[in-house]
Amino acid sequence: MKRFLGVLLLTVLSIKISFGATDYIISELGQGIYYHQGVHEDASAQNIGAIANVSFVVGNNCVAVIDSGGSYLEGSYLRQAIKNTTDLPICYVINTHVHPDHTFGNAAFKSDNPTFIGHSKLAAAMQARQTYFDQTFKETLGSAYTGTEFIAPTQLVETNRPITIDLGNRMLTLTAHSTAHTDHDLTVYDETTKTLWTGDLLFIERVPVMDGSINGWIKVMNDMLSLDLNCVIPGHGSPAHSDWQIAIQNQLHYFSLMRDQIRSIIANLGTIDQATQSVGLTETSNWELFEHYHRRNITASFVELEWE
Repeated sequence: MKRFLGVLLLTVLSIKISFGATDYIISELGQGIYYHQGVHEDASAQNIGAIANVSFVVGNNCVAVIDSGGSYLEGSYLRQAIKNTTDLPICYVINTHVHPDHTFGNAAFKSDNPTFIGHSKLAAAMQARQTYFDQTFKETLGSAYTGTEFIAPTQLVETNRPITIDLGNRMLTLTAHSTAHTDHDLTVYDETTKTLWTGDLLFIERVPVMDGSINGWIKVMNDMLSLDLNCVIPGHGSPAHSDWQIAIQNQLHYFSLMRDQIRSIIANLGTIDQATQSVGLTETSNWELFEHYHRRNITASFVELEWE
């Protein structure tokens, strides 16, 4: 049985921009926090790459975007939603990490001349993946990709050296983490509401995807459990309020179980093929898209753990 967590939506705004049979829906969590929830699918021309959660926060002086969307087209929808919500300028576009569903909308905000902010390793990650991403997603997204650019951050956040930006009586603290989901994960914390944007350090409902370190990710999750929060907005899935710790514990259980079982196979001189056929199968019904990404998670984790 899949684990689903609740979300309290105070207001729902539809800007009535449609792709396929679906409107692009912006939801308000209250106190100037808005987000669009991505669908639990792989990116396609039909969903315009809108598979991750994207957000914006409104202060007294300006607006910060937190992840810009999975295509130029989604970025333009998000920008239109902001313009429909407030006349304040967009002063920051924050990318939590390099993956296309979080960064491909950046170019839609170029005319606003914002400061693009990311982890100090984000630019290198973007450059390393640019050729592959460009070739792959031109075909995958079709016309939704047109206009997409690879825009590196102009303001960097160093690992474990948080910075604070002010939107006008609205302080956001940005923290760059050591290798976990990727080697360049960034989280955003809103002091006004005690809301944390995790990027893909947290998946809810949809199976998490490993592109970094299982040991590092488990450490970050344990550290998050000690925070004082009212709401967590994950990279994928429904925002969590009073049950945010349960959401982290669910993901922590998934990775801890996988790590324990892989270590056991390695200790008994087993192979990576044995691991992919047996590890973590009790989690199958707990996560959307499990069959698409679980084996990849095992493979990446096995390679890391056999060198411990």
